[in-house]
Amino acid sequence: MNDTLTLAGLTTTPLELVSFLLAATTVVLNIRQKHWAWLFSIASSSTYAVVFFDAKLYGDMGLQFVFIAASVWGWYQWLHGAGNQPLVVTRLRRGGWGWAIAGWAIGFVLLSQFLDRLTDTDVPHADGFLTAGSLVGQLLLGRKKVENWLIWIVVDVLYVGLYVYKGLILTAVLYAVFVVLAYTGWRAWSNIARRDA
Repeated sequence: MNDTLTLAGLTTTPLELVSFLLAATTVVLNIRQKHWAWLFSIASSSTYAVVFFDAKLYGDMGLQFVFIAASVWGWYQWLHGAGNQPLVVTRLRRGGWGWAIAGWAIGFVLLSQFLDRLTDTDVPHADGFLTAGSLVGQLLLGRKKVENWLIWIVVDVLYVGLYVYKGLILTAVLYAVFVVLAYTGWRAWSNIARRDA
């Protein structure tokens, strides 16, 4: 699954292509609030863990295992998270923003130090920053907070550059698509939260 192939002028591997398709399906289903998105997330994370290991993006590789666990949790939350009732889309309170930013900062420091000292990655700080941001975004997505999409927009824009640098061009294209999808998700969920307020 790691043989190189060319698709529409982009160099990729079959495994990266499968991961791409699974991840794109996940985000489209998340925007539509379909709980099956979490199953596609588990499959995508499993395949992307291998892709990122091969690219020496160990923070992103480890993140995929966290995403698998978070997907099980998110699936449960979406179905039973509000007093045994499905969650509804809501906004973060001001204090929630503070906790999200603090969590991202602490995660960045811890992950970048770990990656810098204990792995052979050449991008420990970028990998740590984006991994920490992805964890925050995933947590907010699992709780159906509108603001998860804003975090994903920031993270996905920066991931495009990182993946181009690492030669994962198809994945960079995927994350450019994710930016558009995250914006779409933010608008859709903002309208739902406004309507239900």
